[in-house]
Amino acid sequence: MTKPVVLIAEELSPATVEALGPDFEIRKVDGTDRPALLAALADANAVLIRSATKMDAEAIAAAPKLQVIARAGVGLDNVEIPAATKAGVMVVNAPTSNIISAAELTIGHILSLARHIPAAHASLNAGEWKRSKYTGTELFEKTVGIIGLGRIGTLITQRLQAFGVKVVAYDPYVTAARAQQLGVELLDLDELLKASDFITIHMPKTPETTGMIAGPQLALMKPTAYIVNVARGGLIDEAALAEALRNNVIAGAGLDVFTSEPPKDDALTSLPNVVVTPHLGASTDEAQEKAGVSVARSVKLALEGNLVPDAVNVAGGVIDPFVRPGIALVEKLGQVFAGLAGKEALTRLDVDVRGELAAYDVSVYKLAALKGYFTNIVSEKVSYVNAPLLAEQRGIEVTLTTGDESKDYRNTTTLKGILADGTVVSVAGTLSGTKMVEKIIGLNEYEIEVPLAHHHVVMVYADRPGIVAVYGKAFGEADINIANMQIARDEAGGKALSVLTVDSPVPAEILSSVAAAISAEELIEIDITE
Repeated sequence: MTKPVVLIAEELSPATVEALGPDFEIRKVDGTDRPALLAALADANAVLIRSATKMDAEAIAAAPKLQVIARAGVGLDNVEIPAATKAGVMVVNAPTSNIISAAELTIGHILSLARHIPAAHASLNAGEWKRSKYTGTELFEKTVGIIGLGRIGTLITQRLQAFGVKVVAYDPYVTAARAQQLGVELLDLDELLKASDFITIHMPKTPETTGMIAGPQLALMKPTAYIVNVARGGLIDEAALAEALRNNVIAGAGLDVFTSEPPKDDALTSLPNVVVTPHLGASTDEAQEKAGVSVARSVKLALEGNLVPDAVNVAGGVIDPFVRPGIALVEKLGQVFAGLAGKEALTRLDVDVRGELAAYDVSVYKLAALKGYFTNIVSEKVSYVNAPLLAEQRGIEVTLTTGDESKDYRNTTTLKGILADGTVVSVAGTLSGTKMVEKIIGLNEYEIEVPLAHHHVVMVYADRPGIVAVYGKAFGEADINIANMQIARDEAGGKALSVLTVDSPVPAEILSSVAAAISAEELIEIDITE
């Protein structure tokens, strides 16, 4: 029997090949040699790459037998995921392979800033001996602020304890109980900026977090404070940071990531009070080996037809065909739930599956719900393997219940959660008709029926005449097309819930003006990513 072909397109550790085992034919090719790569892909069932090999639509089309693309690392910029998904090719990476390396590099930047190590090294290399010029500061009894208390933020917290520092954190999705377990004081962002001697950022890069540290935030910091970014380029406004460093608004910065890599100019890298590294967060032998071994195991699972925890575009695994279509729906319901919950921390999430699905193993739905919930919340790439761990780290209790009875639909899945302030949030969905249309059928106990789309606006207000005209006019004047609209109410003259499907994102100022105009109790936009 012919063995499946695994193509290794870049240099990987011997442990990676060992992890694959003897059941595959291993072939190698230089992934940067485009003609050679395309030729080698013709027979490949799986391909293992790092950052240099480009797996775009052309490469995927050249690989008719390809089942899985494995990136031995975290980023996936060199993989065209939509093209892979369309071709039915699974994409996997190693989302947790570099977390220790990234945490340790962060500590290295903090120490380098505190003791001026790079500048002192350069000075001595130049034949100088200027001890007084490089007088530093101790970490002991200083305050370190961590923006984003996910897995990397938690690792940094644990390592900082040995220095005798006070750790404060900003993370709206972490409960006070979890912070207490870590020995961390939760603050709002402005309070953290004012209180900290060192600040390190570990947030996902989203439209909301891009430029989250700009001129006004830097102005809140102590003139003796330092800021570090080893997470994502663009979280700090680089022009504002350069100005703050030049004018001594803050003492210094440590940067491993940049908006453009490599940086287009030396506005930051040439400043004397900045320590820079060329995106070395994952650049350790251990992280590279972990990444290779991790994706090798995923490739083996995929080619053997088992559940692949780190698949970023499909669920994978031995899942009943009747269950599989609902996975994408539940992930999207998780995103809707996160939008409804806002920035309030989640303490409990119940996933309830009703109807014919109850006769099958739907445990993957619990994972899908968590994956969807965390998708736009954490900096890590969320997968089916780390979603439960992310929940555990945040003290979120997760349950799955099933039942045969489904009142109005063949099958329903409901996500119901309790937030830290006691608020109960719920969203229900179903797959409708022969085309399996994904629909929201319930929001916070209101019954609706809205096909899921990329952009929804949800509003709650006192039921009265003229409201539709108000927000319809506002959106029309802003050139925002309303593609669908559903209104539900608890009783005539009571509260009403409107769910709009819009063709494009709604600017924050439009949302604010509409909320004020209709005296909305709640008005939010929920954007759903594929």
